[in-house]
Amino acid sequence: MRRPFLLGLLDGRGTIFLASLAVVAFAVPILHLAVPPSSSFHLSAIWVPLFGKYLCYALLALAVDFIWGYVGILSLGHGAFFALGGYAMGMYLMRQIGSRGVYANPILPDFMVFLNWKELPFFWYGFNWLGYALLMIVLVPGLLAFVFGWLAFRSRVTGVYLSIITQALTYALMLGFFRNNFGFGGNNGLTDFKDILGFSVQSDATRATLFVISALALAIGYLLCRWLTSSKFGMVLVAIRDAESRTRFLGYRVESYKLAAFVISACLAGIAGALYVPQVGIINPSEFSPANSIEIVIWVAVGGRGTLVGAALGAVLVNYAKTVFTSGMLAPYWLFALGGLFIAVTLLLPKGIVGTISDFADHGRGQAGLPPPDVGTEEIPVREAAE
Repeated sequence: MRRPFLLGLLDGRGTIFLASLAVVAFAVPILHLAVPPSSSFHLSAIWVPLFGKYLCYALLALAVDFIWGYVGILSLGHGAFFALGGYAMGMYLMRQIGSRGVYANPILPDFMVFLNWKELPFFWYGFNWLGYALLMIVLVPGLLAFVFGWLAFRSRVTGVYLSIITQALTYALMLGFFRNNFGFGGNNGLTDFKDILGFSVQSDATRATLFVISALALAIGYLLCRWLTSSKFGMVLVAIRDAESRTRFLGYRVESYKLAAFVISACLAGIAGALYVPQVGIINPSEFSPANSIEIVIWVAVGGRGTLVGAALGAVLVNYAKTVFTSGMLAPYWLFALGGLFIAVTLLLPKGIVGTISDFADHGRGQAGLPPPDVGTEEIPVREAAE
């Protein structure tokens, strides 16, 4: 009997991941909105946007794992796509302020009035409509990834050289967005948001709603990546990762497959950035920092490259550790701890947390005489991918 489509995408850890995500998406708003503040089970307003930020980071890590774990493209510039999606959402939120800003200008954001801008730049047109902003959230990162990827993959730039130029891309964008005459708020960025669709971004109900939407986006992003990696398209991607030249000799247009995967990953990163901005209340050029993109890679490595679930788990764990470290006397030592964590994972857990646990589980099943479950992370021979 053929399994339903969605059930066919889920393995054991995928089911656990989505079930856990559903529990969290249901529990956090209930504990925040329904439980009275006097109760010990009440979740304060501080934690809801913080947990929502973790979910956005998990979606971003998922995007990086899709191209690194399954295509072998190590991008050190995915923070650029995340930031572009965030700026697109920030521009919409700025246009919603209207005359409620400091300078009460119904058209120009406050920073433009302060800098003596006389009219709204053309690239801000349309951002007073949410539909247009949602389109730009996906289109701008996707278009940049398409142009960059077409040039890079067509030139057959691979390995560390590709990683370096992705890092150069995000660094160049960071320098541009820091400029006041660029039209995006300079080093202060975009902030002081008021509402979204008429609902205050500071209200408890809006924060809870944004949290649930972030959880839903993460679940959809996981299912999309799982579907792609389980399909023939995904098998070809893994074949490219393991033996790019052999895959090309079999007649596959390797550059087209890599480009498609790169664009999909960039769009997911843009969506993560768009959900991130209304929950943290600001977007500025520091999000383009190459260090941020490198940190994303660490999240994926800690959780487990090529597992999808591990990438999301690594993002949550590392960022929770960052919250703990940077909120007390240990703050000056966070970067040392992060570097030590990456070294420790590389030496002791090269497959990450989830990959190592899966190996132990497979070893136990092997000793019991049971076949290992099909989780979609094993190396697929090129010949099998071609069939």
